Amino acid sequence: MLTTSFVDGGPDWIEVGGPDAEGAVAFYGGLLGWEFRSAGPQAGGYGFFELDGDIVAACNPAQETAAWTLYFQSSEAEATARTAEQAGGTVIQPPTRVMEQGTSVVLADQAGVPFGIWEPGRRKGLDRVMTAGSLCWAELYTPDIARAAAFFNSVLGWETAAVTFPGGVYTSLGTAGTGEDGTFGGLVPVADDPVESQSGGRPYWLPYFGADDPDAAVARAVELGGKVRMPAKSIPGVGRLARLEDPHGARFAVLRGEPRQS
Repeated sequence: MLTTSFVDGGPDWIEVGGPDAEGAVAFYGGLLGWEFRSAGPQAGGYGFFELDGDIVAACNPAQETAAWTLYFQSSEAEATARTAEQAGGTVIQPPTRVMEQGTSVVLADQAGVPFGIWEPGRRKGLDRVMTAGSLCWAELYTPDIARAAAFFNSVLGWETAAVTFPGGVYTSLGTAGTGEDGTFGGLVPVADDPVESQSGGRPYWLPYFGADDPDAAVARAVELGGKVRMPAKSIPGVGRLARLEDPHGARFAVLRGEPRQS
């Protein structure tokens, strides 16, 4: 599962970009109770979403595309970028030192889906995960599961496992050598997204945020101008979830997970 005891390859940061930062602040504040705090006048509008003073996400107005970008830890960001290029990926933003906080890189995988690398300095990552209003899961919708698994295994050391659920098999993702405890997300065929399958199957990352009441979150998202990509549904062994889209097109999901069985 996700944790703030960050290890290489694990998710450690997430930010939303788009043309209307003020709109994003209003939408996610109204939906998830987030409060926005600017990173300062030198940050170009960049800032943090907080819950009770804990950073749970960030807003990046310099990213023109309305989308969530997930970042994964690397102790050597430049080397990871080189490995990604060698594996068929591309560098969107080269390694950039963020004052004393760390080093940021934005890459794209072999299918063209952006993701970030964060080499921590003073800022290790998010302050909170796995609670209501914070990141709790992540899925990559991709046209080729085997190719994506091979790419991220070479770049970040991710390990995959087949998990059987009613109706099919799910490919889970985890950090190297951590077993089930290191599982943080999954790979999903983009054809399984009915919206994308009708329009050519554009791959993307889908972050999940915890929600005590996913049905209420769906209704509130619509009130705030968002769209429902998949209504709330319950999946045995997983929980109740819904897939949403903010008013500018950034995709995300909400989840109330079932308690883990010992």
